[in-house]
Amino acid sequence: MLNEEIVKRLNEQVAKEMYASNLYLSMSSWCFKNHYEGAGAFLFEHAGEENNHAKKLITYLNETDSMVEIQAIKKPDNNFKNLLDVFEKTYQHELSITDSINNMVSFMLEHKDYSTFNFLQWYVAEQHEEEALFRNIIDKIKLIGEQANGLYLADQYIKSIVGK
Repeated sequence: MLNEEIVKRLNEQVAKEMYASNLYLSMSSWCFKNHYEGAGAFLFEHAGEENNHAKKLITYLNETDSMVEIQAIKKPDNNFKNLLDVFEKTYQHELSITDSINNMVSFMLEHKDYSTFNFLQWYVAEQHEEEALFRNIIDKIKLIGEQANGLYLADQYIKSIVGK
C-alpha cells in the first residue's frame, strides 16, 4: 500500500491527464470547426492517449490497494487565435505535465518508493516524446508559414502523423 501523500499526488496526476484529454478534445473541435481536419483528427486521437495515461495511473493505484479519487476537471479553453496558437498552447501544457511528472519522480526518490519511481519512468519517456512531437509540429507550422497554402500544407503534415 502506498503512503497517503503518494496516493494524493498520483490522484492529482490523474486529474491533470484527464484535463489534458479534455483540452485536446476542445482543441480538436476548434480545428474541425476551422477546417483543419488533419489537426482535428490528430488532437482527437491524442485526447484518447491522454485519457489512457490517466487510466494507467488509475490501474496502478488500484493494483496497490490505494483509493482512487476522481477529481473535478476544470473546463478547458476553446478559444484559439490560429493553428499555431493551438499547438503552442499544447506544447506549453505538455511542459507543465513534464514538470509535474518530474516533481513526482523526485518525490518518490526522496521517499524511497522505488516501485512508484519505476512505474513513473514510462511517463518520463512519454513526456520526452510528446515535447519533441509538439515542438516539431510548431516548427513545421512556422516553417511552412501562415498563408492559406501553407496552413493547408501544415494541416496535411499533421494529418500524416495521426496514428504514429
